[in-house]
Amino acid sequence: MSESAKWYVVHTYSGYENKVAATIQKTVENRHLEDQIFDIRVPMETVTELRDNGAKEVERKMFPGYVLIKMIMNDDSWYVVRNTRGVTSFVGPGSKPVALTEEEVAALGMEKLEVKLSYEVGDSVKVIDGPLEGFIGVVDEIDLVNHTVKVTVSMFGRGTPAELKFGQVAALKK
Repeated sequence: MSESAKWYVVHTYSGYENKVAATIQKTVENRHLEDQIFDIRVPMETVTELRDNGAKEVERKMFPGYVLIKMIMNDDSWYVVRNTRGVTSFVGPGSKPVALTEEEVAALGMEKLEVKLSYEVGDSVKVIDGPLEGFIGVVDEIDLVNHTVKVTVSMFGRGTPAELKFGQVAALKK
């Protein structure tokens, strides 16, 4: 059922983002709507501010005046969110909420996708895409954050390091 759940953006009074998120969360628990409203977030970022007494790291809202909600859009969930004190509207034309696209959600880093690779550090892989296509190499390092893999490829009898995307290499059959 959660497959049809999408991320929606709700406009709130500025400065009320956390209060709105907490109120919606409490309403979801009280009305047992956990199967319709899954996640409520106020995206934050850590910023370094330079002040008279030095640099200081501060948490700041990425989108002041907005709250992101992962929910299944139906009359009940819409009513709960829309009638929460501090909510002015859903983002979208008129009164019709528009869900964020998969690309927008990925760009915001709202959902972490689990990556399963068929190779690990020390395994031999074949480069299947890019300028090194067809070369065989050994995995030196895997970067799950940037979705890259560092491979040492044998070129002209010498080991040459290369940084490739996950989709550019495939595990050799064992």
